[in-house]
Order: sequence, then structure tokens, then C-alpha cells
Amino acid sequence: MKKTLIYSFALMLSASGLTACSDDSYGPDKPKDWNGTSYFFTPEDEKGFLTYFNPTVGRCGDPMPFYDQKAGEFKVLYLQEYENNATYNYHPFWGVSTKDGANYESLGEVLPIGTSPLEQDAALGTGCCVYNDADGLYYIYYTGHNPNCANTEVVMRATSSDFKNWKKDNLWVLKGDDFGYSTVDFRDPQVFKVDDGSYRMVISSNLKFAEFKSNDLKTWTHVGQFPMIWDRMLECPDIFKMGNYWYMVYSEGYRASWSRKVKYMMAESYEGLKSCFNDPGANWPKDGHEGVLDSRAFYAGKTASNGSDRFIWGWCPYRTGTTIHDKNVNVGAGGEPNWSGALVCHKVIQKADGTLVLGEVPAMAAKYNQAQKLEVVDSKGVDINGTEMQLTGDGAFVLYNRLGFHNHISMTVKTSNNWDKFGISLVRGSDSGKYYTMVVNPEGEDSRKINFEQEGAEGAGFIEGIDGYVFQRPSDNTYNINIYTDNSVMVMYVNDVCAYTNRIYGIQKNCWSINNYGGSISVSNVKVQQY
Repeated sequence: MKKTLIYSFALMLSASGLTACSDDSYGPDKPKDWNGTSYFFTPEDEKGFLTYFNPTVGRCGDPMPFYDQKAGEFKVLYLQEYENNATYNYHPFWGVSTKDGANYESLGEVLPIGTSPLEQDAALGTGCCVYNDADGLYYIYYTGHNPNCANTEVVMRATSSDFKNWKKDNLWVLKGDDFGYSTVDFRDPQVFKVDDGSYRMVISSNLKFAEFKSNDLKTWTHVGQFPMIWDRMLECPDIFKMGNYWYMVYSEGYRASWSRKVKYMMAESYEGLKSCFNDPGANWPKDGHEGVLDSRAFYAGKTASNGSDRFIWGWCPYRTGTTIHDKNVNVGAGGEPNWSGALVCHKVIQKADGTLVLGEVPAMAAKYNQAQKLEVVDSKGVDINGTEMQLTGDGAFVLYNRLGFHNHISMTVKTSNNWDKFGISLVRGSDSGKYYTMVVNPEGEDSRKINFEQEGAEGAGFIEGIDGYVFQRPSDNTYNINIYTDNSVMVMYVNDVCAYTNRIYGIQKNCWSINNYGGSISVSNVKVQQY
């Protein structure tokens, strides 16, 4: 027999003591009863994150991943950011290694900064690493950044035979003005092979890409340039071939609420890929969202492949404010307010038509393997029938017990028609005036987008600058949802059509909910797993 969820859980709530309770009931002499309460609490992040990697001290800037075929693992270099960098000397390359994109070991410092504020590489900028079978050397090509020099940015290199001891090649440098490019913006070199076996290097300059060619990774010849997208500076280019298509993944530096995201272009040849930028509006990937791959909380994304799987790493920014609520809405509609954060990894999924989407790293589900007990602490407008719940009417919700520091939330949601919308809320207490929701919002009958909203009686509603991108409504109106959290970093996946990253402080030790907004939804297979 079908019965209301409100009634069916009433006795359970009473018996277990799972009722709202004010912070005022607790103090130094009376510890908080996590299992028996549902009020809002202000938790702290752990010092280091081990899934969405963040070092214990400082943060990760632009990742530079590559697959080390000698070691049989991915290595991800990154710009090490500290709370207080020196004025001119900053951003040494640090690194981590991983075999699966979900578990990491720190490599410590890999490439140091220059020793003097007068050296060209007093500060390091983004680059790449490649291994050369011919001479058995690893090559790092990187940006030397110093406004005290005639050229603020140049491309430099270092080599190593063991990936531990690096020698900077101080006699080799690429200067932009030697080839007609900017002396200020000449950075982010990316090296890759083309079909004839030769190497190419693409460098971001002022509204154009510089292209160089080499047969040995030592001697480079300038072979031309191609434009960027209109008036937008494109950073951290990453060019690769996957199947029958060539791709460039890039980060759009244009600071607007709808921009500053990781995107891609695609073509059937390398030359065709470069030509895409001659008329970007006519050449966006036919994916319905102009090549956007994630939200604005995933930046500087670059990829690497082990020959079977390709993964992409970017950083999720930290945010500032005096309270959790301040930080969670301080997304910077004109550009993220802060630079650097935690490494986020996705799997790159290639569709049959060549378009790309980012999906769950397979090793994540295996890592988050400790099933947690689910308890309902509050609800409204909810019916239960076996293992399936029905949420009906605007404002219907089911509130679950507290989460841990590392959570995998999964569920299946089916809407009753093509216009129903629903959401998943985090940092929600039974006494919360504000909480944070990923709303799967209809943008039309056949399209959806994840909106980020600060809900509750005191909430600001839609938060500009951190919404997702448009994706196609599933034909059967069934949404398979997977959410992974590591402290304040959260990634949400919808089927194989949408990835959404965000920084939401206060997830751990607070409750969460599933919500309905008009119409009705059925929810099944709700699980929480941790590690």
C-alpha cells in the first residue's frame, strides 16, 4: 500500500532523536551530537585533499599533465601557489603522480624558480612536459615570467633523464618579438606530434597562436600563426588527436559571467583545426553549447592519455569571505575572484559524432566504497512506494542526514513530463535560512542547464557566474545523477551529457536534500558512499 513519507518517517524520527536542534544547546562542555541533529553547522576543510588534490600548504595552479610511459603513470605538474608569494619569484613547478585520476602521490618540487628577481624565469608560467625516446630525456617547456626583463614572458626549457634532476637550458629561449609577437603575452607552450611524426609547439600570444615545428625537440622553426576567438585571450592550449578527430582544448580568459570556461574546437585534420578559428561562430562543435566542457569553477584544463583513456585536469578555485555563505556566493561574475585551488580530474568522453563531454573517472566509484546509512530527517510532499519516492508539488523535498568529508551521492530521478525541474541541495540544515542547490533547470522543452542557487528564506536565489551549460533533455526524462565531494570541492555528473564543478563550503557535517519544483518526480536508488 502506498503511504505518505511524512507519516512513515514520523515514528523513526521520534525514536532516533533526529530532530532540529539549535546551536545554542551545545557548547564546550557539551559536544555536538552529529547523529541526532539536523541543524546547520560550520565545519572546516581538511588541510590537504587527496581526491581533488590540494597540497597541505598552498594551492594548485595551472595543471600540466602528461603520461609517463617509462613509469606507467600520469604525472601532473602544476604551478605551486602560496598564500604570500614573493613579489617576483613565485610559481615553481610541483607535481603529483597518479595511475587512475582518483589517487595521488606528491612529487614535491620538480622545477624551481630562478634564484634572483632579475632572472628571466624568476617566476614560472604554464608549459608542458614530453618524453623523447630518441635521447631518453624528459623535456619541460615552460614560461619564464619577469616584468623586470625586456620581455615579460618568453618560452624556456629544461631536461632530465630521470624526472628528478633537471637542468635548465639557459642558452635556449623563444622570444615573441623575434617573430612579431607580444613581449608581454607569450606563454603556455604546448608540444604535441602531428601525423607526419614531427613535433609542433603552439604558444598563446596576444589574440593569436604562434606555431613552431621541430623534428628532434631541440631545434624549433617558426612556421606561422593562427587567430584566437575574436577579442578573447585563449590560455593553456592543449592539442591532441583522438580517434578520427583533432581537438584543441583551451581556457577562455574573457572575463564575463557567461565566459571564462574551458572549451574545445574540433576538426578532421590538424590544419582544419587551426582553420576553425578563422570563423569561430560558424565552427563551434555541434554539441549545442559551443564546446563548453564545465562550469567556471573548472579552469586551465589540459589533457593526457595513456593510450586507452584520456583525462583532463583543471583547478577549482578557492573562494574568500568572512562566512561560509559569503564565500559560496562570491563567485565573481566578472571573473573568479581568486586564482588557483584544487585539482579536479574528469574522463574525456568522445561521442559518435566526435563531440566531447566530461564524465566520471572510473576509479572514483571504487575509491568511495563505504556505504553509509541513509536517514530522512525532514520531508514535505513526499510519498513512498517500495524503494521509490514520489515528490509532488512546488516545495516538496526530502532532507537526509549529515554527510562526511568525502562523499559519493548517487540517485536516479525521473520527471513526469518535459518541463519538471528538480534540484539537489547541500549545506542544508532544518534551521537554515540559506542553503545551496544545483537545480536541473528547463531552458526549453528539450534542453536543460544546471543553475546554482542560494535557496532558503534568506537566500539570494540564482547566482550569476557559476551556472552550467545547456544540454539535451534525456528522451525518457530519466536522469542518472552522481555527485562526488572532497571537502568543499564538488563535481556533479548527469548521465553522460553534463559535468558541473563547483566550490561549496560547508558540505561536510551538514545535511542534504532532494527537491522538486512543481509537477512531480520519482526518485530511486539513492545512495551515499564514502572513503
